[in-house]
Amino acid sequence: MNSVLAMNRRGFLKTAGMAAAVAMIGGGVLVPVSSRAAALDFVGQRQASVYQADAKVYKIRKSQDNPMIKKLYGKEGFLPEGPLGHTSHQLLHTYYYDRSAGVKALRARGVQLKV
Repeated sequence: MNSVLAMNRRGFLKTAGMAAAVAMIGGGVLVPVSSRAAALDFVGQRQASVYQADAKVYKIRKSQDNPMIKKLYGKEGFLPEGPLGHTSHQLLHTYYYDRSAGVKALRARGVQLKV
């Protein structure tokens, strides 16, 4: 499996933060190892503080652990066939309606529309 596809959220944030730090600090040129280490350390500290702040505010970190979600999709719940069931698809699906003909008609009559 490709290592990029197997990367978790923390690894992605660390890698993206490091890449951004290198791009900002180095401006596309080679950056000293100490600068890279400092940038990676900063990203790690920032990431840890965000997770600590989230842990204080959000007691339930995963939606599948949320008791309301469990009740909603439970056997006696509103959507017993699960998140990918027919009812949830009907309720949560969005539909696209082509309204370009109406817009063209309004413009033909001289109506100024905001873009």
